[in-house]
Amino acid sequence: MTGTLVFAVPGDIQTRTGGYLYDLKLMNALCALGVDVRHIALGDTFPAPTRAHATSALAQLQSLPPEDAALVDGLAYGALDTDGLRDVRAPLFALVHHPLALESGLEAGLADAMAARERANLALARHIFVTSPHTGGILSQHYEISPDRVTVVRPGFDPVAEIDTAAKDTPPLILSVGILAQRKGHDILLRALSRLGDLPWQADIVGREHEPGMNARLSAQIRDLDLRERVRLSGEISDAALESRYRRATLFALATRYEGYGIVFGEAMAYGLPIVSTRVGAVPETVAKGAGMLVPADDPEAFAGALRRLLTDAKARETCTRASFAAGQALAGWSDAAALVRDRLPLSTAP
Repeated sequence: MTGTLVFAVPGDIQTRTGGYLYDLKLMNALCALGVDVRHIALGDTFPAPTRAHATSALAQLQSLPPEDAALVDGLAYGALDTDGLRDVRAPLFALVHHPLALESGLEAGLADAMAARERANLALARHIFVTSPHTGGILSQHYEISPDRVTVVRPGFDPVAEIDTAAKDTPPLILSVGILAQRKGHDILLRALSRLGDLPWQADIVGREHEPGMNARLSAQIRDLDLRERVRLSGEISDAALESRYRRATLFALATRYEGYGIVFGEAMAYGLPIVSTRVGAVPETVAKGAGMLVPADDPEAFAGALRRLLTDAKARETCTRASFAAGQALAGWSDAAALVRDRLPLSTAP
């Protein structure tokens, strides 16, 4: 079968978050492998689309000829009307970063409804791509998806040259990268940092506001905990600025409440950073053994204890640094990820 791979992504694919970076880099890698890819932008209100955005998305997918293939990002795929998806003539492929119903803060009734619709929609997919074995396991255990319909496609990473330890900031920089959303646990990180007032450190939280009012809430928390002289909310920054932060940082910290993969952990390991995070979702299978310390979620005291250990114990920090950098060097590239997707598509590629 010949045709075009239509990659449907809600919102702006240039958005600087882990999920969007994954989609953009995967799309570019597929093109580099000779796959004829056409990107279409769906409305930016998914996973709770306006009626106009939902109607427009289905219309675009239903207009595709059967010789094309539709790869739909899970943020939209799981939220579309099931009957409308049945009318799509092109074979459907879903890219699931993490199930929609697992987003933090959802009311139980809404989460159940989202899970039911996503389960029905995934049953229509020719094949499903997930970003981690953890997410694949969730689909198998809770969404009744046979494992042979799922392919794990981990993010790709570019190797980083050996790290210059002399370039590290003083006092030590604790770097956190993640959108400003409840799920990322920045509030827990701040509460943990407030317990480390006797130690020298500085912290930088990098990420765009994802939930309205979150920047204001975190800024107020920083003020209330008397952390204004030590903690910065940098918002969204450029690739060059982020690379500089990774190179200057001593530790990477993310007190996340759930991750379907967590591309930032791969980035942190590429730069050899010891990691402090939580034992939730895909984090334990993503953060390499020995690369850091994982603690229970929503436990600022335990998170502070792990930070304190790595800030004060040079030997433990060096051991984690070596393990982290070795794991980062072993990560696969985007061409490997794209090849896994290409080989599941009913399309021919350019010679």
